[in-house]
Amino acid sequence: MVGGNTMSRYARQTTLPEIGEAGQAALRAARVLVVGVGGLGAPVLQYLVGAGIGYLTLVDSDVVSLSNLHRQTLFREEDVGLLKAKVAEETLHRLNADCEISCVTSALTPANAQHLVAQSTLVLDCADSFAASYTLSDFCHATGVPLISASVLGFAGYVAGFCGTAPSLRAVFPDLPDRAATCATAGVMGPVVGMIGAAQAQMAISYLTGQSPSPLGQLLSFDMQNFRTGGFRFDSAPEPRADLGFIAASDLTPTDFVVELRDATEAPIPVTQTAKRLNVAEFAGQHPTPDAGQRAVFTCRSGLRAWQAATHLRTYWTGEISLIAMGDTPHTERQTT
Repeated sequence: MVGGNTMSRYARQTTLPEIGEAGQAALRAARVLVVGVGGLGAPVLQYLVGAGIGYLTLVDSDVVSLSNLHRQTLFREEDVGLLKAKVAEETLHRLNADCEISCVTSALTPANAQHLVAQSTLVLDCADSFAASYTLSDFCHATGVPLISASVLGFAGYVAGFCGTAPSLRAVFPDLPDRAATCATAGVMGPVVGMIGAAQAQMAISYLTGQSPSPLGQLLSFDMQNFRTGGFRFDSAPEPRADLGFIAASDLTPTDFVVELRDATEAPIPVTQTAKRLNVAEFAGQHPTPDAGQRAVFTCRSGLRAWQAATHLRTYWTGEISLIAMGDTPHTERQTT
């Protein structure tokens, strides 16, 4: 071992009866998937690697940006323009060479999520993306893999443990918000992101070491403008109808009824040549309806407009509806935590 004797390295946490040698062994055996290597990912990854997690998979397609350095503390000025996942992998390896780390420099999508979730003991959602959160929750719920998800905006945010033995994210948040405020448009405080990311890491360690009460089924909320915290358990929250799930663009078929909600400026080339190009207001006003047996598919950048249009269609049509979040152009700054 590069860093010295294992017993000495982790002595301050194995001394805790809640951890002990058995807990340390559980951390060493864990395979943790972390989606998002930004503001939340920085404290999460450093604390998990420091605690002795055995295997980490990092997923992030973004590059380091100067405007993110106030909260993305894994990175330095000389890292600007480099892939976050690659820089994080190198930095974390220097923190604990015994931790095996792999990185995926493409975005999480429904096309790769199933495989990534299936090979994991635990999933951490640090991306602060509607599409990523719901995609991860759907796959985690289906496979029984626990998901610890966090979100931060401004001075406030939350962290919660979903799936596994707990209800899914959809059971607590069945609907997306009306507006897609982002860190770029609304701002975010670095220390708040760090605090919530640290709480997310602690929830992960608590789950992996079998602590009681379980963090699964628990939501913690933080309002650091008014210095208030709260929380509640949602163990018995009912699961909503399995509807309006995200798919990959590669899952489209020639028979789908496709609505492209991005305009020609945002997306000069629609997701398919046969897609109807309408904004949400136009779709709601025109009431276009798929044929019987068709699947309706809505596509936009983040998934929010697709959700809104699909929710409107659901008021008068009962067929299958799917959503596509196309995301940003690869390796450009995302508007996430």
